[in-house]
Amino acid sequence: MRKITADLIFPVSSDPLKDAVLIADDQGKILALEPIANHDPASLEVHKGVLVPGFVNAHCHLELSHMKGRVDTGTGLIPFITSVVTKRNAAAEAIAEAIEKAEQEMLDGGIVALGDISNAIDTFSTKARGRMRYHTFVELFDFLQDEGAEKAFADWKAVYDQLQPAAGRSKSMTPHAPYSVSKTLFEKINAQNAATSGGASVSIHNQETPPENELFLHGSGAFYDFYQKFNISLEAFHPNRQTAIHYALQHMDPARSTLFVHNTLSTREDVRAAQAWNPRTFWVSCPNANLYIENRLPDYQIFLDTQARVALGTDSLTSNWQLSILEEMKAIARFQSYLPFHTCCAGLP
Repeated sequence: MRKITADLIFPVSSDPLKDAVLIADDQGKILALEPIANHDPASLEVHKGVLVPGFVNAHCHLELSHMKGRVDTGTGLIPFITSVVTKRNAAAEAIAEAIEKAEQEMLDGGIVALGDISNAIDTFSTKARGRMRYHTFVELFDFLQDEGAEKAFADWKAVYDQLQPAAGRSKSMTPHAPYSVSKTLFEKINAQNAATSGGASVSIHNQETPPENELFLHGSGAFYDFYQKFNISLEAFHPNRQTAIHYALQHMDPARSTLFVHNTLSTREDVRAAQAWNPRTFWVSCPNANLYIENRLPDYQIFLDTQARVALGTDSLTSNWQLSILEEMKAIARFQSYLPFHTCCAGLP
C-alpha cells in the first residue's frame, strides 16, 4: 500500500486539497483520500508540487509523429495542410519508430488515454500493446465532392475494419472538417456510427482559420485556391451564409457525443448553437498547435461564459514541439493568465 502526499492534490471531481493523503494499493488502485493528520509522517511518500490524475490527450495524430520539425511554424492552416499532404510519406520503419517514441513521450508525461485521429493503419500495432487507453477516430474526407463519397467511405472502411476493439481500445468513423466533407459522406459516417454497438463518439476539426468561415459565409477565399491546386472543383458547392460550424451541425448526428477541435474562431453564438444542437458537445483546445500553425488562440472567456465543457489535446508532432498536456496548460496560463491552473486541470468551466 502507498500513501502519497503533495503540496496540492487535485481530485478533479472536487476542489484541490491541501494537507491530504492519497492511499493506493500495490496495483495502483486509488482507495481513499484522507486528511494528512490521520497518518504517521514516516509512512508517507512526500512530493513537491501537485498530484493530479492521469492526463487525457483528447486530440492527436499519432501517425504523423515522424513529421516533427518538417513543417514551418506560423504559415497558417492552408499552407500547413499542403505541407502535410505533400510531405507525410516516409519509410514504414521510420513511421513506426516515431510512433513508438511519441507514445513513450506521452506515457512519460503522465498521459493515460488518447483520442487519436487515424487515416491509415500505422498506429494499430502500437495501440494493440495496450500501454494506454485509446479511442481511434478513423478520419474521412472527400473535399466536398459528393460523387467521391462512395470511394472515400470504402477506402477508410477498409482501415476501420482492421482495428480490432478490445478493453481500452474503441473506434469510430469521424469527419475531418466542415470544409472537407460532403453531405453524402456525412450521411455514410452517421449510418456507420449509428450501427456501432453502444454508439460512437465523433470528432471534427472546427473553425481553425479565417478562410474556413469565409468559404461558408461568402463562397470565396483561400480554400478555392487550395482545392484548385489539387485540381478539385468547387463549382457544385453552395455556401450556406453561416459560419462553418453550422454546416457541420446541419449534417452531423446529434445522437453522438461530439468533440469540436481547435475552435480558435468560434464565437459565443457558435458555441451556444452547438450546445443547443447536442448537450453532449465538447470543445477540444490544442493551444500549442494553434500557436504553431496560425499564431492564435481561442478566446477561452467564451467557453467560461457559455459553461462549455473543454478538453485539451496536443495535436500531432507535425504541429507541436512536444506531446504534453502539462505544456498545453502552461501555454494557456502564459497567454491567457486569467485562467488559473486548477481551472485548466479540471476542464472548463
